[in-house]
Amino acid sequence: MPKQELTHRRRMLVLAICCMSLLIVSLDNTVLNVALPSMAREFGTSISGMQWTIDAYTLVLAALLMLAGSTADRVGRRKIFKIGLVIFTLASVACSLAPNLESLVAFRMAQAVGGSMLNPVAMSIITNTFTEPRERARAIGVWGGVVGISMAAGPLVGGLLVDSVGWRSIFWVNLPVGLAALLLTIRYVPESRAPKPRRPDPVGQLLVMMLLGSLTFAIIEAPTAGWTSPLIIACAGAALLALLGLLAYEPRRTDPLIDLRFFGSAPFSGATVIAVCAFAALGGFLFLSTLYLQNVRGLNALDAGVWMLPMAAMTLICAPLSGRLVGSRGPRLSLLVAGVAMTASGVLFAAFDAETTNATLFLGYVLFGLGFGFVNAPITNTAVSGMPRSQAGVAAAVASTSRQIGQTLGVAVIGAVLASGVGSSSYAATFTEASRPAWWIIASCGLAVLLLGALTSGHWARRTAQRTAARLEATPQEGAATPTHPNQRSARP
Repeated sequence: MPKQELTHRRRMLVLAICCMSLLIVSLDNTVLNVALPSMAREFGTSISGMQWTIDAYTLVLAALLMLAGSTADRVGRRKIFKIGLVIFTLASVACSLAPNLESLVAFRMAQAVGGSMLNPVAMSIITNTFTEPRERARAIGVWGGVVGISMAAGPLVGGLLVDSVGWRSIFWVNLPVGLAALLLTIRYVPESRAPKPRRPDPVGQLLVMMLLGSLTFAIIEAPTAGWTSPLIIACAGAALLALLGLLAYEPRRTDPLIDLRFFGSAPFSGATVIAVCAFAALGGFLFLSTLYLQNVRGLNALDAGVWMLPMAAMTLICAPLSGRLVGSRGPRLSLLVAGVAMTASGVLFAAFDAETTNATLFLGYVLFGLGFGFVNAPITNTAVSGMPRSQAGVAAAVASTSRQIGQTLGVAVIGAVLASGVGSSSYAATFTEASRPAWWIIASCGLAVLLLGALTSGHWARRTAQRTAARLEATPQEGAATPTHPNQRSARP
């Protein structure tokens, strides 16, 4: 069908609907962090059990994001988006009814199946709705601001619900938002497909799941099983074999799950690694902060949420500002500000024991929130900028996958380091010293954001992006989306 140009008001409405999906996915993780100690007490679980409630979700999400994106290109983005909303909402209800830790982890994995159909598909809808570069950068800035909203609302809403109703109520929040997003999607979001969608890549998908699953399991369980135990060594070996298999198999496919040619672009490669580092820092930061505030300082969930508010507020303020800055001046300045602020926050905790006084704890939270607020918009914009428009959805899916991989690894690594340091001692006696190496890891992630941001945003990097785009245009693997009226079936390729 011929392309139907959407009005400005309709584009804003589509953006709002897509942001609702991001809100419930992001809010779910921030609310869950505040509830971890209450859940641990009810289920009698250890640090590794708490890690799995987070990582079971992010792990499945990371493994399925690109599959969901390519499936949406093939069968319809709006259709997959609606299915994702239904699965995520129903799985949230199941999480609230979980009788034990094992069933909660299983229901969290079901949530992730639905979540994998939301964010990358929503980003693909946004990039095909906002085609003018500056307008798209601002839309992505708003999208990033929703993460700030979830970080601001999550600890407070979660703390209030946990203290007044119980931790199970944190999953009820997803029900009204999910239903509203579903009804609005049916009414207002146009359907779109890729005229030349990529074929399924089941081998690549299995290798990605093997890589992420075995690596995460090895990191989380190593403090308990032992780093040199046969189980951990076998998992590490399986992860290595899966990685080598991906590198050998994917370039031979016409329609690979991961097009390795993308990484010929320095900005794209930089955005991918920056996403992993930034979200690893976020996952570790939230995990450490929650355990410290509730298990060491003895605060209730609501007071812990209030303490985390400065970090969330800075993210909320800085994310839209970063989007505008990226739209007007490019990603470089935002990435440099983000890298400096996140590094400074990590060093403040690692070298100066920021958690021991209220003033330095407050400053550490403000710095991290500022840095994280600035980093999200340039990640997404850099990943899709310079790519052919037909490849924007795939590039956005890789960026989204990198975020989830980062958060998965951040919680796994930081939790493993903390568990090794605390051992069987009490939190209050050993937490500050045991968490010091973890804070250095977070500072290193911030430094990586700074250095990679400087390296991959200059003239040389832009030339590599242009060369990569030219190669991709010469042999395109999917077509641009064609929005249609929501009440009409889109034309099949």
